[in-house]
Amino acid sequence: MLYNKYGDSMRLRNVKNKQQIMNQSSYLVKNPLEYCGSWNTYFKNSNPIHVEIGTGKGKFIIEMALSHPEINFIGIEKYDSVIARCLEKIPEGISNLCMIRMDALEIDQVFFNEIAVVYLNFSDPWPKKRQSKRRLTSDIFLKKYDSIFFDDASIIQKTDNQQLFEFSLCSLSQYGYQFLEIFLDYHHSSIEKIIMTEYEERFLKKNQRIFYVSAIKKLSNSRKKD
Repeated sequence: MLYNKYGDSMRLRNVKNKQQIMNQSSYLVKNPLEYCGSWNTYFKNSNPIHVEIGTGKGKFIIEMALSHPEINFIGIEKYDSVIARCLEKIPEGISNLCMIRMDALEIDQVFFNEIAVVYLNFSDPWPKKRQSKRRLTSDIFLKKYDSIFFDDASIIQKTDNQQLFEFSLCSLSQYGYQFLEIFLDYHHSSIEKIIMTEYEERFLKKNQRIFYVSAIKKLSNSRKKD
């Protein structure tokens, strides 16, 4: 979440007390590896689990958790200062939300056959050709996602970057995903209620288009709940 629409880097504002915020927050899971394959024990229920990779300051995942108490939400963020700002925003008493400070490359070490949906909201577009493998819809990441899903693989992406969007459509299709919905201008679609990220609100004020895709893939390692 530290880039502009052209892929140029943006300065990350350091949060001086970030470590204290992270240490004191009950929403930050300090030992995520211990729950690999058993995240339902963390939430103490068998509800579906949705993951957002790159939560930024948390507006999207917090509002999703508040709007859907029947779903458990886990936010992943790489940067301490960013996740600290997110943790500060989470209201007390939300039982279906937690955060993990980690690199997305480690996702298959933290989850196993238990995730229902992955959200990729305004991910870093990594615009240079030599950086394409770093994109969260590259085959490197798609292979990692295979092992984390409980049933069918389900990925939802929103981005303002057309190059990343076109890359994602090609990558997902070549990897066996089928498209459920594609919007080239998401906020001028028939969707009635859209929960937005901080970036999304900013882009809309500038009249920038938001691209959206929802895709699924049948997995041979799927397992049904008893």
